[in-house]
Amino acid sequence: MIEEKIEELKRKIDDMTRGIKSSKSLAELKMAFFGKQGEISELMKGMRDVPKEKRPEVGKIINALRDWANERFDTLAETVKKIELEELYKAQKIDVTLPGRRREKGAFHPNTLVIRELVDIFSGMGFEVYEGPEIENDYYNFTALNTPKDHPARDMQDTFYITDDLLLRTQTSAGQIRVMENKKPPIKILSPGKVYRSDDDATHSPMFGQMEGLVVDKGITLCDLKGMLDEFARKIFGSSVKTRLRPSYFPFTEPSVEVDVSCFECGGKGCRLCKGTGWIEVLGAGMVNRRVLEGCGIDPDEYTGFAFGMGIERIAMLKYGINNMKLLFEGDVRFLKQFKD
Repeated sequence: MIEEKIEELKRKIDDMTRGIKSSKSLAELKMAFFGKQGEISELMKGMRDVPKEKRPEVGKIINALRDWANERFDTLAETVKKIELEELYKAQKIDVTLPGRRREKGAFHPNTLVIRELVDIFSGMGFEVYEGPEIENDYYNFTALNTPKDHPARDMQDTFYITDDLLLRTQTSAGQIRVMENKKPPIKILSPGKVYRSDDDATHSPMFGQMEGLVVDKGITLCDLKGMLDEFARKIFGSSVKTRLRPSYFPFTEPSVEVDVSCFECGGKGCRLCKGTGWIEVLGAGMVNRRVLEGCGIDPDEYTGFAFGMGIERIAMLKYGINNMKLLFEGDVRFLKQFKD
């Protein structure tokens, strides 16, 4: 009869809830009795088969079972919740007597430190920062810089071409042209960025950083370039460092010079760093070629200018005594954490 079935359900609930220690298991068990297909729900559905005169009595018995089961599950839910909280507290318990965990401080990459220092130095001289695109066309990277298709200067650097006209820039000098085409003198810009050349050894990389500087105004001379480079060298390598200019050749400057600084390691006496010469080559520079100015719509009879370019990695290697360029690209934390701002 109905009373026997209800007593059986009570025993079943008691047996199945004994030993439950998780809210998830308890919820699943409750659903087995109170869900749409649950055993108590099925009893409620069976009321339609009970004779009308007995329905009030049977309904009362089933409702009493439902109330008892709900109370049973609610009481057990509180108990399980306490057990779970105790286990959570135990798992998250902190021993305040243990030493604290040391948090390592991060460090800037040597290239980043050098770029920040260079930008700070040249910004103090009135330079503005301009960053050009890394994917350039042949005109800005070569032709506008006085390097036509058959010019031997193209053989000095192996270029990564994307199409016949598009390439990964080989020099940040391309930014000079973009600025001079869109800005009237006076111009004083600094252009840092990545450049790409097919070259790979201990002192060269297929991708490296470069920083280009350009000044165009009335009355600019090679003496202005020398004075600016003297100030740069003193601030980046030390107050006692001197510079010297040696004749060189670049298609976009005339005259062109290689710039050396007196060895800051030995004071110019001669050592392994300077290979016994007392001087270290750091960058290339020169007066902007008349043809380059004319191509950008600037009158070379009214305006003159100078440009200079340096490798970021080379400056970093000299400044921090790094003997292998590959170290700057490997991402070894043991190497990088030596450098502090």
